Amino acid sequence: MPLFSDLLGLCKLKVVSLILLTAVVGMFLSVPYLPSLTLVVVASAGIGLSAASAAVFNHIVDEKIDLQMSRTDQRPLPQGKVSRKQALVWGVFLGVFGLGLLVFLVNTLTAVLTFISLIGYAVIYTMYLKRATPQNIVIGGAAGAAPPVLGWTSIAGTAGIEYALLLFLIVFIWTPPHFWALAIHRVEEYRKVDVPMLPVTHGLEYTRKQILLYTALLFVVTLLPYLTGMSGIIYLISAVVLGLGFVAYAIKICREPENPKIAFSTFKYSINYLMILFVALLVDHYLLFSF
Repeated sequence: MPLFSDLLGLCKLKVVSLILLTAVVGMFLSVPYLPSLTLVVVASAGIGLSAASAAVFNHIVDEKIDLQMSRTDQRPLPQGKVSRKQALVWGVFLGVFGLGLLVFLVNTLTAVLTFISLIGYAVIYTMYLKRATPQNIVIGGAAGAAPPVLGWTSIAGTAGIEYALLLFLIVFIWTPPHFWALAIHRVEEYRKVDVPMLPVTHGLEYTRKQILLYTALLFVVTLLPYLTGMSGIIYLISAVVLGLGFVAYAIKICREPENPKIAFSTFKYSINYLMILFVALLVDHYLLFSF
Protein backbone atom coordinates (compact mmCIF):
# COMPACT_ATOMS: atom_id res chain seq x y z
CA MET A 1 0.00 0.00 0.00
CA PRO A 2 2.77 2.56 0.70
CA LEU A 3 4.12 1.96 -2.83
CA PHE A 4 0.66 2.45 -4.35
CA SER A 5 0.25 5.66 -2.36
CA ASP A 6 3.60 6.92 -3.69
CA LEU A 7 2.63 5.95 -7.24
CA LEU A 8 -0.54 7.99 -6.83
CA GLY A 9 1.69 10.83 -5.69
CA LEU A 10 3.21 10.88 -9.17
CA CYS A 11 -0.17 11.57 -10.76
CA LYS A 12 -0.63 15.20 -9.68
CA LEU A 13 -4.17 14.45 -8.52
CA LYS A 14 -5.05 18.11 -7.85
CA VAL A 15 -4.07 19.05 -11.40
CA VAL A 16 -5.89 16.03 -12.83
CA SER A 17 -9.01 17.03 -10.86
CA LEU A 18 -9.00 20.47 -12.47
CA ILE A 19 -8.45 18.88 -15.88
CA LEU A 20 -11.37 16.54 -15.30
CA LEU A 21 -13.64 19.39 -14.23
CA THR A 22 -13.07 21.24 -17.50
CA ALA A 23 -13.48 17.99 -19.46
CA VAL A 24 -16.74 17.05 -17.73
CA VAL A 25 -18.16 20.54 -18.26
CA GLY A 26 -17.29 20.14 -21.94
CA MET A 27 -19.25 16.88 -21.96
CA PHE A 28 -22.40 18.36 -20.46
CA LEU A 29 -22.26 21.52 -22.57
CA SER A 30 -21.97 19.52 -25.80
CA VAL A 31 -25.64 18.48 -25.83
CA PRO A 32 -28.89 20.24 -24.83
CA TYR A 33 -29.95 17.24 -22.77
CA LEU A 34 -28.42 15.07 -20.04
CA PRO A 35 -25.77 12.87 -21.67
CA SER A 36 -25.38 9.18 -20.87
CA LEU A 37 -23.89 9.11 -17.38
CA THR A 38 -22.17 5.81 -18.19
CA LEU A 39 -20.43 7.46 -21.13
CA VAL A 40 -19.52 10.46 -18.96
CA VAL A 41 -17.93 8.18 -16.35
CA VAL A 42 -16.01 6.09 -18.89
CA ALA A 43 -14.80 9.13 -20.85
CA SER A 44 -13.77 10.85 -17.61
CA ALA A 45 -11.82 7.77 -16.57
CA GLY A 46 -10.05 7.60 -19.93
CA ILE A 47 -9.16 11.29 -19.99
CA GLY A 48 -8.19 11.32 -16.31
CA LEU A 49 -5.94 8.27 -16.56
CA SER A 50 -4.24 9.72 -19.63
CA ALA A 51 -3.66 13.01 -17.83
CA ALA A 52 -2.24 11.12 -14.85
CA SER A 53 0.07 9.24 -17.24
CA ALA A 54 1.38 12.53 -18.63
CA ALA A 55 1.97 13.75 -15.06
CA VAL A 56 4.00 10.63 -14.24
CA PHE A 57 6.25 11.16 -17.27
CA ASN A 58 6.66 14.79 -16.22
CA HIS A 59 7.93 13.56 -12.83
CA ILE A 60 10.37 11.17 -14.50
CA VAL A 61 11.84 13.80 -16.81
CA ASP A 62 12.04 16.46 -14.07
CA GLU A 63 13.44 14.22 -11.32
CA LYS A 64 16.83 15.96 -11.16
CA ILE A 65 15.49 19.51 -11.08
CA ASP A 66 12.69 18.50 -8.69
CA LEU A 67 15.36 17.46 -6.19
CA GLN A 68 16.77 21.01 -6.20
CA MET A 69 13.47 22.87 -5.71
CA SER A 70 11.70 23.14 -2.36
CA ARG A 71 8.32 23.04 -4.11
CA THR A 72 9.06 19.61 -5.57
CA ASP A 73 11.84 17.97 -3.56
CA GLN A 74 9.36 15.94 -1.51
CA ARG A 75 7.92 14.19 -4.55
CA PRO A 76 8.21 10.37 -4.60
CA LEU A 77 11.02 10.15 -7.17
CA PRO A 78 13.42 12.68 -5.60
CA GLN A 79 12.76 11.05 -2.22
CA GLY A 80 13.62 7.61 -3.61
CA LYS A 81 10.23 6.18 -2.63
CA VAL A 82 9.61 5.10 -6.23
CA SER A 83 12.26 3.99 -8.73
CA ARG A 84 12.40 5.36 -12.26
CA LYS A 85 11.55 1.89 -13.60
CA GLN A 86 8.48 1.64 -11.38
CA ALA A 87 7.40 5.13 -12.40
CA LEU A 88 7.89 4.32 -16.08
CA VAL A 89 5.82 1.12 -15.87
CA TRP A 90 3.12 2.99 -13.94
CA GLY A 91 3.01 5.82 -16.47
CA VAL A 92 2.77 3.44 -19.43
CA PHE A 93 0.05 1.42 -17.68
CA LEU A 94 -2.06 4.50 -16.97
CA GLY A 95 -1.67 5.80 -20.52
CA VAL A 96 -2.44 2.50 -22.24
CA PHE A 97 -5.42 1.79 -20.00
CA GLY A 98 -6.82 5.30 -20.33
CA LEU A 99 -6.43 5.46 -24.10
CA GLY A 100 -7.83 1.92 -24.37
CA LEU A 101 -11.01 2.99 -22.60
CA LEU A 102 -11.40 5.87 -25.04
CA VAL A 103 -10.73 3.76 -28.13
CA PHE A 104 -13.04 0.88 -27.27
CA LEU A 105 -15.77 2.49 -25.17
CA VAL A 106 -15.92 6.14 -26.28
CA ASN A 107 -14.71 7.03 -29.79
CA THR A 108 -11.54 7.10 -31.85
CA LEU A 109 -11.52 10.89 -32.29
CA THR A 110 -11.37 11.51 -28.55
CA ALA A 111 -8.68 8.84 -28.14
CA VAL A 112 -6.52 10.41 -30.87
CA LEU A 113 -6.92 13.93 -29.48
CA THR A 114 -6.15 12.69 -25.96
CA PHE A 115 -3.01 10.93 -27.20
CA ILE A 116 -1.87 14.12 -28.96
CA SER A 117 -2.48 16.07 -25.75
CA LEU A 118 -0.53 13.50 -23.71
CA ILE A 119 2.43 13.69 -26.10
CA GLY A 120 2.16 17.48 -26.17
CA TYR A 121 2.58 17.74 -22.41
CA ALA A 122 4.80 14.77 -21.55
CA VAL A 123 7.17 15.05 -24.51
CA ILE A 124 6.96 18.37 -26.37
CA TYR A 125 6.49 20.59 -23.31
CA THR A 126 8.30 18.67 -20.56
CA MET A 127 11.25 17.35 -22.56
CA TYR A 128 11.80 20.27 -24.95
CA LEU A 129 9.86 23.51 -24.53
CA LYS A 130 10.29 23.79 -20.77
CA ARG A 131 14.05 24.00 -21.17
CA ALA A 132 14.19 25.73 -24.56
CA THR A 133 12.17 28.95 -24.43
CA PRO A 134 10.58 31.38 -21.95
CA GLN A 135 7.40 30.97 -24.01
CA ASN A 136 7.29 27.34 -22.87
CA ILE A 137 4.08 27.71 -20.90
CA VAL A 138 2.36 29.65 -23.71
CA ILE A 139 3.08 27.10 -26.42
CA GLY A 140 2.79 24.08 -24.14
CA GLY A 141 -0.45 25.45 -22.74
CA ALA A 142 -2.28 24.02 -25.74
CA ALA A 143 -1.98 20.55 -24.24
CA GLY A 144 -3.41 21.70 -20.92
CA ALA A 145 -6.26 23.51 -22.66
CA ALA A 146 -7.41 20.41 -24.56
CA PRO A 147 -9.61 18.68 -21.91
CA PRO A 148 -12.82 20.67 -22.62
CA VAL A 149 -12.49 19.67 -26.28
CA LEU A 150 -11.84 16.05 -25.31
CA GLY A 151 -14.92 16.07 -23.12
CA TRP A 152 -17.00 17.61 -25.90
CA THR A 153 -15.94 15.14 -28.59
CA SER A 154 -16.46 12.18 -26.24
CA ILE A 155 -20.19 12.95 -26.19
CA ALA A 156 -21.00 14.91 -29.34
CA GLY A 157 -18.15 14.13 -31.72
CA THR A 158 -17.51 17.12 -33.97
CA ALA A 159 -21.03 18.56 -33.68
CA GLY A 160 -20.79 22.15 -32.42
CA ILE A 161 -17.02 21.82 -32.06
CA GLU A 162 -16.61 25.58 -32.53
CA TYR A 163 -18.09 26.07 -29.04
CA ALA A 164 -15.63 23.56 -27.60
CA LEU A 165 -12.85 25.64 -29.12
CA LEU A 166 -14.11 28.64 -27.13
CA LEU A 167 -13.58 26.61 -23.96
CA PHE A 168 -10.13 25.65 -25.23
CA LEU A 169 -9.32 29.32 -25.81
CA ILE A 170 -10.36 30.29 -22.29
CA VAL A 171 -8.05 27.72 -20.68
CA PHE A 172 -5.27 28.50 -23.16
CA ILE A 173 -5.28 32.23 -22.32
CA TRP A 174 -5.71 31.51 -18.60
CA THR A 175 -2.58 29.32 -18.42
CA PRO A 176 0.19 31.97 -18.80
CA PRO A 177 -0.96 34.39 -16.05
CA HIS A 178 -1.77 31.41 -13.82
CA PHE A 179 1.66 29.84 -14.16
CA TRP A 180 3.71 33.04 -14.40
CA ALA A 181 2.33 34.09 -11.02
CA LEU A 182 3.76 30.88 -9.57
CA ALA A 183 7.00 31.43 -11.51
CA ILE A 184 7.41 34.87 -9.91
CA HIS A 185 6.84 33.31 -6.50
CA ARG A 186 9.49 30.63 -7.23
CA VAL A 187 11.79 32.66 -9.48
CA GLU A 188 14.98 31.94 -7.55
CA GLU A 189 14.38 28.20 -7.69
CA TYR A 190 13.80 28.28 -11.44
CA ARG A 191 16.96 30.34 -11.83
CA LYS A 192 18.92 27.83 -9.74
CA VAL A 193 17.92 24.88 -11.95
CA ASP A 194 18.41 26.92 -15.15
CA VAL A 195 14.83 26.60 -16.40
CA PRO A 196 14.13 29.63 -18.66
CA MET A 197 10.84 30.72 -17.16
CA LEU A 198 9.81 34.24 -18.15
CA PRO A 199 10.76 35.98 -14.88
CA VAL A 200 14.22 34.37 -15.11
CA THR A 201 14.92 35.42 -18.71
CA HIS A 202 13.05 38.74 -18.92
CA GLY A 203 12.82 39.89 -15.33
CA LEU A 204 10.03 40.32 -12.81
CA GLU A 205 8.73 43.68 -14.08
CA TYR A 206 8.28 42.39 -17.64
CA THR A 207 6.55 39.25 -16.35
CA ARG A 208 4.16 41.30 -14.23
CA LYS A 209 3.16 43.33 -17.28
CA GLN A 210 2.60 40.15 -19.26
CA ILE A 211 0.38 38.80 -16.51
CA LEU A 212 -1.70 41.97 -16.65
CA LEU A 213 -1.96 41.87 -20.45
CA TYR A 214 -2.97 38.22 -20.55
CA THR A 215 -5.47 38.70 -17.73
CA ALA A 216 -7.09 41.60 -19.60
CA LEU A 217 -7.24 39.44 -22.74
CA LEU A 218 -8.72 36.61 -20.70
CA PHE A 219 -11.46 38.92 -19.44
CA VAL A 220 -12.46 39.64 -23.05
CA VAL A 221 -12.21 36.00 -24.16
CA THR A 222 -14.46 34.82 -21.33
CA LEU A 223 -17.25 37.03 -22.67
CA LEU A 224 -17.32 35.09 -25.95
CA PRO A 225 -19.55 32.22 -24.75
CA TYR A 226 -22.25 34.78 -23.93
CA LEU A 227 -21.71 36.87 -27.06
CA THR A 228 -21.97 33.78 -29.29
CA GLY A 229 -25.15 32.54 -27.62
CA MET A 230 -23.45 29.56 -26.03
CA SER A 231 -24.33 30.68 -22.51
CA GLY A 232 -26.64 33.10 -20.74
CA ILE A 233 -26.81 35.77 -18.09
CA ILE A 234 -25.72 33.60 -15.15
CA TYR A 235 -22.46 32.81 -16.86
CA LEU A 236 -21.99 36.42 -17.99
CA ILE A 237 -22.34 37.79 -14.46
CA SER A 238 -19.97 35.12 -13.13
CA ALA A 239 -17.38 35.79 -15.86
CA VAL A 240 -17.44 39.54 -15.25
CA VAL A 241 -17.18 39.29 -11.45
CA LEU A 242 -14.46 36.62 -11.57
CA GLY A 243 -12.62 38.43 -14.35
CA LEU A 244 -12.59 41.74 -12.49
CA GLY A 245 -11.19 39.92 -9.47
CA PHE A 246 -8.41 38.40 -11.59
CA VAL A 247 -7.62 41.77 -13.17
CA ALA A 248 -7.49 43.34 -9.70
CA TYR A 249 -4.89 40.76 -8.65
CA ALA A 250 -2.88 41.40 -11.83
CA ILE A 251 -2.91 45.15 -11.18
CA LYS A 252 -1.86 44.56 -7.59
CA ILE A 253 1.10 42.47 -8.77
CA CYS A 254 2.26 45.44 -10.86
CA ARG A 255 1.64 48.06 -8.19
CA GLU A 256 3.08 46.11 -5.26
CA PRO A 257 6.28 44.52 -6.60
CA GLU A 258 7.76 44.30 -3.11
CA ASN A 259 4.80 42.34 -1.73
CA PRO A 260 6.16 38.80 -1.32
CA LYS A 261 2.71 37.19 -1.00
CA ILE A 262 0.77 38.73 -3.88
CA ALA A 263 2.14 36.48 -6.64
CA PHE A 264 1.25 33.27 -4.80
CA SER A 265 -2.14 34.71 -3.83
CA THR A 266 -2.76 35.42 -7.53
CA PHE A 267 -1.76 31.86 -8.40
CA LYS A 268 -4.24 30.44 -5.86
CA TYR A 269 -6.99 32.79 -7.03
CA SER A 270 -6.45 31.72 -10.64
CA ILE A 271 -7.19 28.09 -9.73
CA ASN A 272 -10.44 28.98 -7.98
CA TYR A 273 -11.24 31.35 -10.84
CA LEU A 274 -11.15 28.61 -13.47
CA MET A 275 -13.07 26.13 -11.34
CA ILE A 276 -15.91 28.55 -10.57
CA LEU A 277 -16.01 29.85 -14.15
CA PHE A 278 -16.57 26.36 -15.54
CA VAL A 279 -19.11 25.50 -12.86
CA ALA A 280 -20.96 28.69 -13.83
CA LEU A 281 -21.00 27.51 -17.45
CA LEU A 282 -22.55 24.23 -16.33
CA VAL A 283 -25.16 25.82 -14.07
CA ASP A 284 -26.11 28.33 -16.75
CA HIS A 285 -26.45 25.56 -19.34
CA TYR A 286 -29.02 23.63 -17.34
CA LEU A 287 -30.96 26.46 -15.74
CA LEU A 288 -31.46 27.94 -19.21
CA PHE A 289 -31.46 31.57 -18.07
CA SER A 290 -30.33 32.81 -21.51
CA PHE A 291 -31.03 36.06 -23.26
